[in-house]
Amino acid sequence: MAEDNTPENEVNHTLTFEDFSHQNGITYWWASDFMKMMGYPNLISFTKPINRAMQACLSINIDCHDNFIKADRIVDGNHISDFKLTRFACYMISMNGDIKKPEVARAQVYFANQAEQINLMLSGSNDVDRLIIRGEIKDGNKSLMSAAKGSGVVNFGIFMDAGYLGMYNTGMKKLTQRKGLQPNQSLFDYMGKTELSANLFRIALTEEKLKQQIIFNEGNANQIHKKVGSDIRKMVKENTGLNPEQLPIERRLGDVTKELKKANKQLNDKKK
Repeated sequence: MAEDNTPENEVNHTLTFEDFSHQNGITYWWASDFMKMMGYPNLISFTKPINRAMQACLSINIDCHDNFIKADRIVDGNHISDFKLTRFACYMISMNGDIKKPEVARAQVYFANQAEQINLMLSGSNDVDRLIIRGEIKDGNKSLMSAAKGSGVVNFGIFMDAGYLGMYNTGMKKLTQRKGLQPNQSLFDYMGKTELSANLFRIALTEEKLKQQIIFNEGNANQIHKKVGSDIRKMVKENTGLNPEQLPIERRLGDVTKELKKANKQLNDKKK
C-alpha cells in the first residue's frame, strides 16, 4: 500500500466559519466571503439580508457602523466595495437569509449553538422579523396620522379604533384584555409575525385609500379605516383559519431587544 504523505493537520479538514475570520483590532469576516458560505452568488444578491440585518439593528438602537464596516478590498485583482462584518452582524444576516438555502439553514443552526454556549435566549429569524415589522408599524402609523389629519380627522383615537373594530370586531382596550394582557401592556409588542404583518397592511392600505378619496371629512375617513380593517380580517381568516383576535401572542419584543443587545456584546467578545 502506498504511503500517505498528507500532513496530519490537512486530513479531513473542512474550512469552517471561524477559518474565514480576520483580526485587526476586532475579529471580522468579509461579506464577500460570508456570502459564499451562505450560498449567495454575488454581493448584489447578498444585499437584501445585509440590509434587513442592518434595519433590525437600527430598530433596537444598535450601532450599525460598529458591526457593518464599509471597506474596499482587492479580490482576484479587482477593487470591490465590501463590508467587514462582526460575529453579531453575521448572526443577524444569517437570521435574515433565504431559509430555502441549505447553507443558510446550517448557519442558523451554527449560531443557535453559539448563542446556547454563552447562555443567550435567542429565538431566531421569527423574532428578528417581528422587530423589523414592529418598527415599520411605528413609522407607518406616523404617516397614517398625517394622511388622516389631511382628511379632516380631529379625534385620532376614534379614527384608530375604527380600524381595530373592522379588523378585530372590538376596540384595542378590550382586545388587549381578551389576549390576556394588562392594560398598560402594548399588544403590538406581543403580536406574532402574521398579526403584525396584517396590521402593517391595514395601515398602508388605509393611508393609500385616504389619499385617493374625494370626500374629505372625519366620518368618511373613519368608515374607510373600518372597511379596510374588515377586509384584512377576511384575508386573515381565509389564510389562517383564525380571526385576528384568535392569533396567539408571543414573547414580548422588549425581551427580544434585551437579548439581542446582550448578543451584540457577548458574540463580539467571544473567542474562537
